[in-house]
Amino acid sequence: MLQVLNPATEEPVATVPAATPADVDAAVARATAAQRGWAAAAPADRARLLRRFAAVVDDHVEELARLEVTEAGHTIGNARWEAGNVRDLLDFAAGGVERLNGRQIPVAGGLDVTLLEPLGVVGVIAPWNFPMPIAAWATAPALAAGNAVLLKPAETTPLTALRLAELALEAGLPEGLFQVLPGTGPVAGNALVEHPGIAKIVFTGSTRVGKGIMAKCADQVKRLTLELGGKSPNIVFADADLEAAAAAAPMSFLDNSGQDCCARTRILVQRSVYDRFLELLTPAIEEIVVGDPADERTQMGPLISRAQLDRVRSYVTDAAEHAADIRGKAPEGPGFWFPPTVLTGVAEDAPCAVEEIFGPVAVVLPFEDEADAIRLANATEYGLSGSIWTRDVGRALRASRAVRAGNLSVNSHSSVRYWTPFGGYRQSGLGRELGPDALTAFTETKNVFISTEGPAL
Repeated sequence: MLQVLNPATEEPVATVPAATPADVDAAVARATAAQRGWAAAAPADRARLLRRFAAVVDDHVEELARLEVTEAGHTIGNARWEAGNVRDLLDFAAGGVERLNGRQIPVAGGLDVTLLEPLGVVGVIAPWNFPMPIAAWATAPALAAGNAVLLKPAETTPLTALRLAELALEAGLPEGLFQVLPGTGPVAGNALVEHPGIAKIVFTGSTRVGKGIMAKCADQVKRLTLELGGKSPNIVFADADLEAAAAAAPMSFLDNSGQDCCARTRILVQRSVYDRFLELLTPAIEEIVVGDPADERTQMGPLISRAQLDRVRSYVTDAAEHAADIRGKAPEGPGFWFPPTVLTGVAEDAPCAVEEIFGPVAVVLPFEDEADAIRLANATEYGLSGSIWTRDVGRALRASRAVRAGNLSVNSHSSVRYWTPFGGYRQSGLGRELGPDALTAFTETKNVFISTEGPAL
């Protein structure tokens, strides 16, 4: 059994049976049977059912949000957005079902066309930091492309996934087409990765675990999408609107308590405005409201677990003797609380400056000029996201070209939109999710040549 704790109180809220390899095997058999009928259904019928699924989710947004607050400690505002994002992803994917077009390619002697065919059964291993939306990033387009989906949620956050599976059946999706298999990574997750009946794995999580999954998929030449870690830069040039940049900086790394691969935890500030930026940043950090995630006024909730709290503490403790820091406030007592923290006196290659902490901690590092900013921005093994603050359009374009990351924003911290592609460079992952090509990531391309050269008369 998996025990689910409320991160804000440390109280148990549910127990859930953990899937075994036998459970995975049975689920694959059910999914394989369901997928055949789903793939054969008229595209309009698949689209209609996915829209109905979206409508049912919309009817349960508040319920799903409250579950997310309880199991993940997300603020209620964030949790409502996440549930709404599942609805929007299903609607967006449904719109692609009837537009999943192949191509007609000019050739001599006949007609050549490509067909986009579903893979079969897709295994999705979702993380605990955004349990609902990230699960839907893969599930919605995979279903839309004609596949079945087996979703393994994180051990700590299975409740919203299980409820979504119930809502899918309520909406009329075929039995077995979308199944949720709570369980541990080494057991249920590994069984999904190694099962020969799974055509593709979509994994979001740590780079270390992603590498292991990639190695196991290689044995079967199994399709794979990975969204892994990040240590994203927030580059503030001297010509930027400093007030706007400083006001936006806190939630760029404190949203979801910093448990976000896109968190801008490396704030790079041009030396000539470094002191002024810190003057503006300090009150913005100190004013962040940390507390009960169910309270509408709360901006930041707890971390997910005791293990994550200990991990975050270790980075700050290691850095403390070298750093002058900015600290916000956090509740005391039960719950996995850590205050908003900015470290300002660390070396650029210190562990807290280059490794993913996955908590409400950022470092501020000075840079000299544009070349130095790019050097620092690229001085990690990751390349997921980042921000560039400047009034100079030319500089914004040059820096966007030079920073090695899959998702960049200028004068903004936005990384994810369901209608634009998302994914990372280097150790941050493999492949792209979301956007106009999301469905094609769950298809095989078949080429068909039809000769028009008949026998001579």
